[in-house]
Amino acid sequence: MQELLAVAAITILAVISPGGDFAMVTRNSYLYGRRAGILTSFGIASAVWIHVGYTLLGVSILLLKFPMLFHAVKFFGAVYLVYIGFTTCRYRLVSSGLNTTSDTLSDSAAFKSGFITNAFNPKTTLFVLSTFTQIVRPDTPIAVQAGYGLFVSAAHLVWFVFVTFVLSSPNIRHALLQRQKYVNRVIGCILILLGLLLLFSSAGQV
Repeated sequence: MQELLAVAAITILAVISPGGDFAMVTRNSYLYGRRAGILTSFGIASAVWIHVGYTLLGVSILLLKFPMLFHAVKFFGAVYLVYIGFTTCRYRLVSSGLNTTSDTLSDSAAFKSGFITNAFNPKTTLFVLSTFTQIVRPDTPIAVQAGYGLFVSAAHLVWFVFVTFVLSSPNIRHALLQRQKYVNRVIGCILILLGLLLLFSSAGQV
């Protein structure tokens, strides 16, 4: 029971802490609407299973034993965040009318943006690695560990769907769209800053 409570508490704190996933959901929810935000959330929750999967398979040992592999993951994730940040800053202004259909994001693109952001998110990598190596006991059955993985994925989905519903509500989204020039720059700068911090941290550890 203590193990379960520890995993649950750390998961909730890790999920709600701001990061690349949050910025991506915010961006897609207010620019493209609720459907795009929800699909982005599903992409994030699905990518969590990549981290859980290689941890359960023991591949995490390679990441711990060969830091260059982990730095490679951080590098690609950082580059992606910087790229998305620049495109967000330079994103063309869209209509502030909530019924517009000219500015949409395809379902696959929304899902992929969330999936890639989380798959290369070192925050999630470190969180899953530390949780399963420091908190979960070695003798914990694989089925139970998979259950923890399901909880982690579900927690990401629930939180980011909640964020999506808040940001895509008509009044809030309309207010954000009216100020989108500044909102885009703030979100873009946050993504760029996160990416640059990851790049510098990787360079300093090589």
